[in-house]
Amino acid sequence: MSTICTGDEWGGASTNRHHPQSCIPPRPDVSNATARYNAGPLIAIIAALSMIGPFAIDTFFPAFPAIGKEFAASPFRLQQTLSLYLVAYALMSLWHGGLSDALGRKPVILVSLCVFALASVGCALASSMDMLLAFRVLQGLSAGAGVIVGRAIVRDCFAGARAQRVMSGVSMLFGIAPALAPIIGGYLLVFGWRASFWFLVAWTITLVLACWRALPETHPLQARVPLRPGPLLVGYGQMLRNPRFVLLCLGGGCNFAAIFMYISAAPAFVIELLGFNERQFGMFFVPTISGMVLGSFAAGRMAGRLSALQGLRVAYTLTLLAGLANLGYTLANGGMIAWPQAVLPVALTAFGVALSHPLLTLASMDQYPGRRGAASSLQMFLSLLINASVAGLAAPMLQHDARLLALGSAVMTACGVACTWLARAALK
Repeated sequence: MSTICTGDEWGGASTNRHHPQSCIPPRPDVSNATARYNAGPLIAIIAALSMIGPFAIDTFFPAFPAIGKEFAASPFRLQQTLSLYLVAYALMSLWHGGLSDALGRKPVILVSLCVFALASVGCALASSMDMLLAFRVLQGLSAGAGVIVGRAIVRDCFAGARAQRVMSGVSMLFGIAPALAPIIGGYLLVFGWRASFWFLVAWTITLVLACWRALPETHPLQARVPLRPGPLLVGYGQMLRNPRFVLLCLGGGCNFAAIFMYISAAPAFVIELLGFNERQFGMFFVPTISGMVLGSFAAGRMAGRLSALQGLRVAYTLTLLAGLANLGYTLANGGMIAWPQAVLPVALTAFGVALSHPLLTLASMDQYPGRRGAASSLQMFLSLLINASVAGLAAPMLQHDARLLALGSAVMTACGVACTWLARAALK
């Protein structure tokens, strides 16, 4: 089999054009792959896989008081069920993409789903807070495969505006999960807090069966790269020395953190600040996630009509206006907030975040077309580091004051704008 010498396999200039390590197998023509794969079923499966993360985070939010009561856990201890999950998710995200580059997309997804199902059983049967936290870590280690490998599958099969439309379709369906999850969790409380984890078990088993039967393998044998931890970590180091790649990843991570600030603070924001009960989380999540779904739809419609840079200008104009409106509202009212005024700016921020997400995701992966799985992994890792910091540090400190939450969200938006502006040369 012939190979294509591309210089450094991570995208940089090679010091030896004829060294075998600087050659990678030719990837199948994306245009041919587009003809082979039907976007509709792929979008549905990848979106369902992506929903695991939001379901694992949001479904048991309404159960926080019940879990705290049973295990005599403090609010900080309860917050660890989120922050430890995200740290584990971030660390394992470095390997999901590389594993899929070496072993194929489908096997990695199937094994990870099985591990996640077993971890969810462990959470449902937990007899102590330490046991619950341990299985939450195992959930985090396995939950990221669907979204990380799913992004690589999209890029395996589709190019250009078609890839943006498919990624937007995935984001639009994925956006339903954070709205549904806390609502489902609130009603499952009738059966006790453990029911939310049994729901995760049922969802995951369904996905295992669906992927086994319907998910195609989009990364053929001739395109696979052996998994060598040393070179993989060296490759990550090379990626981290690429300022455009890092800035694109950080820009996307900061954008989402503007929303995740509120998602991770949802128990306090909904119950304490807005004055709703455990079954009314939808009053926050439905408008917010509706903004995200509509933004994903708009991103798909925008594909091929506006350049990536033009699309990001629209997205950031909206998120900056939303952040300023949110901050102005909370300051003008001394931190006393009401629905829907306190939620609408967050929903507009979500719209802008969803508009920018596929553009930044594709731009960062396109920095390394020969290692899209690994690039997707590192992108997710950097984003999760930001979100884990928000969940574990920022949100607990800010969640009891609407003004501080609004300020924190606006700061994350501003950081996202700054990172993207600095990386604008990578956008077409």
